[in-house]
Amino acid sequence: MITAVALGAGVGAGFTGRAGGVSGAPYTGLNLGGAVGDDPAAVAGNRARAAAALGVDPGRTVWMRQVHGADVAEVDAPFAGEAPGVDAVVTAAPGVALAVLVADCAPVLLADPVARVVGAAHSGRPGTAAGVVPALVERMAALGADPARIAAAIGPAACGSCYEVPEAMREEVAALVPETRATTRRGTPGLDIRAGIAGQLARAGVRDVRIDLRCTIETPDLYSYRRDGRTGRFAGYVWLREDAA
Repeated sequence: MITAVALGAGVGAGFTGRAGGVSGAPYTGLNLGGAVGDDPAAVAGNRARAAAALGVDPGRTVWMRQVHGADVAEVDAPFAGEAPGVDAVVTAAPGVALAVLVADCAPVLLADPVARVVGAAHSGRPGTAAGVVPALVERMAALGADPARIAAAIGPAACGSCYEVPEAMREEVAALVPETRATTRRGTPGLDIRAGIAGQLARAGVRDVRIDLRCTIETPDLYSYRRDGRTGRFAGYVWLREDAA
């Protein structure tokens, strides 16, 4: 159910999969997305299961209203009422879990275990082009994080060999983030979003970057919008452990 990620002492992080949930078809499994048409009771049950597996409090988990932009919100608790349209969140509050939902876009988890600051970003094609991850690094630095100390995890996403786009779109994104330029295994224009994010992190001074190489389109145990259309969402989580405060 969970792929744990080590981002430093006192930090918890991981990516969920599709197994172990209660959602029915076409979301079959551990769908954590609340805006994809699934039964809300099933989503709530899945979120409780994921939280239990991770060891976090579902009542202190921050869910964003992701809009494919570059805005970052600082939080110390879940949003009251409807969440604002943001694609990255940052916190220095122990025990508050940050969650990012994806189904081909890249979930990005960041942590400075010394400054005790963590962040999560939703970075697909538009967000990567807009620079949501560099914006998150900048916001973390404003809270005392040092980019040279930040550990980053880029989660499963559509790979450059599968993510086919029109030539004009590839060139538009690559003009902003050169590392995204790719060619699919069919020889058509593609985008490698994870390579682009890794390049952005390097330019922001983040040296410790690990990439989960699973492709969502090629991995049945992960949700993929491009593969399945109507489907669920898996998530990346990051938090500061309270017992390490």
